[in-house]
Amino acid sequence: MKIATKNLTIQDEIFVLTNQRAMFWKRENALILSDLHVGKTAHFRKNGIALSDHIFESDLQRLSILMEYFEPQKFIVVGDLLHAGDNSDVDRFCEWKNNFPGVEFYLIEGNHDRISKALEAKLCLDFKSDRLEIDDFAFFHDFQKTNKRFQITGHIHPGFVIDSSVKKIKLPCFSVSENQLLLPAFSEFTGLDTKNLPKKGRFYVFTDADIYEI
Repeated sequence: MKIATKNLTIQDEIFVLTNQRAMFWKRENALILSDLHVGKTAHFRKNGIALSDHIFESDLQRLSILMEYFEPQKFIVVGDLLHAGDNSDVDRFCEWKNNFPGVEFYLIEGNHDRISKALEAKLCLDFKSDRLEIDDFAFFHDFQKTNKRFQITGHIHPGFVIDSSVKKIKLPCFSVSENQLLLPAFSEFTGLDTKNLPKKGRFYVFTDADIYEI
């Protein structure tokens, strides 16, 4: 797996975008991502749709490589850590998480994060709330029109369509506008929304090999 990066300065802070569906905030030493949807493959299997464990294991492998590459002190999930409550994939995620005992785990709750007290204890999160505010930045799963801080959000699973001479290519992306940085979905087992992106944004599309500003 190749990690390609592009530095982005927002309000004098450096954020490192990657082609692996996550970014790194240098000052906070924080790996930031959204929409892992842990448990989605197990949920489908439970409902009679045969899906391989390889899909979720691939997500965890990418996470491990990113953790080793950036060595973060904080791991911030901007919503939809889970997909459908507790299941065997959640057990596997907790097992993976135990490999990083010195890292603080933050969850900004998303619409899929229906977490009981028992499940919250199992996940051993250091922080769980519907928002996180750090200086001039606010983290929400979905954009909040009434909040005046610069927002870092997820939820949309943004994608961008590139017209080539052969066919249209749809790629995941980061979207950056005047008051919002929209993260791609971390899990590869998600669709891409190319219609509901912020207006007047800059788009950073990526492939397995590189990341490009559009």
